[in-house]
This record gives sequence, structure tokens and C-alpha cells, in this order.
Amino acid sequence: MAKILIIDDERAIRSTLREILEYEDYQVTDVDNGLDGLEIIKRDNINLVLCDIKMGRMDGMEVLTEAQSIKPDLPFIMISGHGTVETAVEASKKGAYDFISKPPDLNRLLITVRNALERGTLVTETKVLKRRVSKTREILGESEAITKIKETIDRVAPTDARVLITGANGSGKELVARWLHEKSNRANSPLIEVNCAAIPSELIESELFGHEKGSFTSAVKQRIGKFEQADRGTLFLDEIGDMSLSAQAKVLRALQENKITRVGGDKEIEVNVRVIAATNKDLLREIESGNFRMDLYHRLSVILIHVPPLSERRSDIPIIAEQFCEEICTDYGMPIKKITSSAIDALKSLPWTGNIRELRNMVERLIILSDKSITDKDVYAYANPGGPVLESAEVTTSIGNGATISSPEPNHHGSINGLNHFDQFSSFQEYKDYAEREYIKYKLENNAWNVSKTADDIEIQRSHLYSKIEKYGLKREN
Repeated sequence: MAKILIIDDERAIRSTLREILEYEDYQVTDVDNGLDGLEIIKRDNINLVLCDIKMGRMDGMEVLTEAQSIKPDLPFIMISGHGTVETAVEASKKGAYDFISKPPDLNRLLITVRNALERGTLVTETKVLKRRVSKTREILGESEAITKIKETIDRVAPTDARVLITGANGSGKELVARWLHEKSNRANSPLIEVNCAAIPSELIESELFGHEKGSFTSAVKQRIGKFEQADRGTLFLDEIGDMSLSAQAKVLRALQENKITRVGGDKEIEVNVRVIAATNKDLLREIESGNFRMDLYHRLSVILIHVPPLSERRSDIPIIAEQFCEEICTDYGMPIKKITSSAIDALKSLPWTGNIRELRNMVERLIILSDKSITDKDVYAYANPGGPVLESAEVTTSIGNGATISSPEPNHHGSINGLNHFDQFSSFQEYKDYAEREYIKYKLENNAWNVSKTADDIEIQRSHLYSKIEKYGLKREN
């Protein structure tokens, strides 16, 4: 159900608009001034605003401007009893979807509201789809290490210098490679990725250089390799430390001569490729062990970029977590949840062995399982068993509005009296169902089993709540 906010200092207008819109099954909130309206926009997941232009304390144009900085995609329909062409043009320039004169024509109002809501939905869906299609996201963080990486990318990207990116799994090496390509002179040509660790050693040469028909048993047709596919573009060799020595020798020749030969062929093919490599291994140690060629290492490491683990740049966690929260909530079509300062401190205290990838998974888990805001109790409750321990005597899982599920404090091994804190659950889904059941039960009891009120309170449809009650076998106690 779409949520519409009416901002108008005339009670009669607000009442009329509310009555019309509620009859059309919209959820309506109204206020008599712009300042209160902005607070609601910040706090609630509003889908459309109907705003008067001439108001005391703060006029409609000022409200529109402020709202654009808070939620740029929120559609505004401006209404005024003193409408002129100049006013309508000004409102449009400031980002308003449409302008309607008072008293509004009923049919035009409803059509405009419907179209504005559809446009808002399309804008949101387009953003989500673009983000899913494009893997190149902003490098988030303001720590010294990230600032240095960004500066290095800006300086190195326009050149054709080869770059070797090092760092732990999940730290963001692929993102650095993508930005090196996006900011290079080859940005309009393809970026071709090869995960050297995921391809068997006997197939890596065919994957990189291609093969001719009949060159081996399963070669039923000619195959173009990644080097040729990346011609005039960029080839990203991820986890190059796992590449076989025979493939390393051919890659070295390709880098030296800018020529390749397909498996089973004898024709040399010229290629114009910029190579960016990445690894989570210490290649110098691999060289000592005889697993990596020193000459290839020196060919690849013209520029070295090290991406530090998340544990070494904890000051970036608030920025990254809030961005992930906004993206995931938008993807799920739900109000953006607030991460409290205590929750941020709790996130900073975790070990983050999985780096950025683990943080994103954690934020998604918190969004699904927490209440309207994410607290430190949620973080500790849903963290990995090996995470840090709360300072209080109990690990308390919040299930909304003061209701809690408490269990004894785990020891430094993440266990309770020799048993792991989460051993009572055989799977993550089982734990999620348990928390959801307790939360719904608490809300129903808190609302005297008024299903409609409870559904509004937890922001789900009444029919959906009935299904949950049936699923979990919840019954009202006499």
C-alpha cells in the first residue's frame, strides 16, 4: 500500500485530500507545516508528497528543496490556490513531478497521483537493476589506506602499466581492478575476468589462449580465448597465484611479445591487452617454494596495490555498513533501517575474517532479523559464534519494543557451559523462524491479538500475518 504525505496549512484541504485518497486505498498522513513534513520524510518510507506552496514557517518550495537533499527520488506534487505558469515552471525546475491548482479536479488528481507513484517505482527499480548489472561500485571509505588506493588508481589508470593487486579474500581486489579499467583509456572496450583458481590446470591454457578445432578430444569447434576477447581492453587475472607453471610461461610470453598462439595452432595472433592481476597469496614466498615464476612476477608488478583487510581499517565500517543497508533495503522494497551508534561500535569490534564480503552478509542478516532499527544487541545476537562477547551478564536478543530472548553469556570460545550459543538450532533458517515466531507472538500479545493493528505495526499485509500465525501455530491464550 502506497504511503502519501499531505503538507498543507488548511485543515479543509487536508481533510478533503485525505478522504479522497483513503477511499482509493492509499495510506495517508497529513501535517500542517513543512518542518513536521520533513521529519516524517526522514523517518518514514513515504512514496509521494502532496505539498502546498504558500505556508507559514516554511513554504512549499523550501520543503521541496530540502526533501530533494534527503530523498532525491521522492515524487512531489505541488498544490496552490494561486497557481501561475511561472510557479509551475519553478516547481518543475526544482524537481516537482507536477503542479495542481486549488481546488483540485478529482479525476486529474487521482491520475496524477497514480502516475507519480508509478514513476517513483520505476526510478527505484531502474536504480536496483543498474546496480545489479554493473559490478563497478564506489570504493567506500575515508581511511588513509583507502584514500591512498584511490589516489593510486587516479594516477595509474590512464596509463597501460600492469598492476598487481594483493589482499585477503573479500577485501575488494576486484573492485580496484574494475576502477582501474573504468578510469583508463580502454574504458569503452571490454574488461574480461579470469578466475585462475576456478579453472582446472589442464584447461587454463585453452581458457586464456583459445584452441583450434580438433586440438584435443572435446575440442569440437574453434574457441576464442580470453586474451583475444580482451583485445584493446583489459584482462583481469584474478588469483593468479593459483595458475599452473606451464600456463605462467605462456602468459609471460604473451606479455613480452603481445602475441599468443591458440592451443593446437601454429599461427601467432597479435593482441593489445592491458593485464591486471590479483592474488591473496604472498607471491615472493611462492617464488621461493618454486610455485611461481620470478620473471612473471616482475612483469606483472610494475605497480603494486595492496588492499588492506577490513580489520585494519575499522574507521570505514560505518560508511560501508550504512551504504549496504540502504542498498539491501531498497532491493527488498522495505524502509531503510537505522543502524544505531551502539550497533556501529559492535560491528567495529568484530574480527571480520571475511572482510567486506562478510560485512555485507552480516548487514543483510541484520536487516532481515532485526526490528525497525539495528542495535548492538542485534549485532551480537546474529554475529558468528566466534564473535566478541557482550560485557553484560547475558547475551540478549531483541525481538522488538523491549521484548527479549535471553541466554547465558558465552565464554571466550563463543560457547555456553561447553555448548555453542547457537547449537540448539540446526540451521540458520531454523533460528530465523524461531526469532520471527517470538517477535510476532510478542506483537500480537502487545496488541491484545488485534491482527489488523499488529499487521500495521510490523508493516506487513493482514493476510500475510494470518499465514504466519498459521505457520507457527500461534494461539491466543485465555
